[in-house]
Amino acid sequence: MFKSLAADMLGLSDIGKIIDPQDFDKADIDDYIFNEDNEKIIVLIKSKIDEYCFTNLAVMHLDGNIAISKKRTLNRYPYKHYPISNVRLETAGTVDLDVELKFNIGDKEMSIDIDKKQIEKVKDIYKALFSISEKFKEMQMQMNTLQQTQDAVSKMFSIKELPEQMILNLPDIINETVSQVASTYTERRREIQSFDFGEIYKRYLEA
Repeated sequence: MFKSLAADMLGLSDIGKIIDPQDFDKADIDDYIFNEDNEKIIVLIKSKIDEYCFTNLAVMHLDGNIAISKKRTLNRYPYKHYPISNVRLETAGTVDLDVELKFNIGDKEMSIDIDKKQIEKVKDIYKALFSISEKFKEMQMQMNTLQQTQDAVSKMFSIKELPEQMILNLPDIINETVSQVASTYTERRREIQSFDFGEIYKRYLEA
């Protein structure tokens, strides 16, 4: 108990280690992966009290609060609702035992302390997260362009402003065109908003 208290006071209990893939199933957070939806663990960082997990679909944090408590809170942040931004890496000083991986997930700021002996692996994780944050920016720009195009087409036809009965009496070709525009918009939006980042992680972590 006293060792745990001392570790909390010195901040040592928060230093995490990057876990090898063959040991993913030994972590508690492995029980909360949506295998049924093809979710896969990409990166797992484990300290004495916390577990941080990066999957192809979400970031997860199993929060132990303090080392002397067995209570833990599982927080899940799906990428489609919590975009990653502001990715930073704080390297270790002369007396530091850890490096800090920092980023925002939605409006929440996260900071993960990782053993500085694993700095090369941390650099790869940083690259992957930074690339994902850039992908979110690209998605937003593409969605803005798509929405502007959709609005322009809708105004051109002005179909939405017509009474339902009048719409039904319009030539079939117009109704078909409007339907195609709506279908194309939906399909393109799905293409843009692909929140499975497994390939980005693979690019940097399996190189």
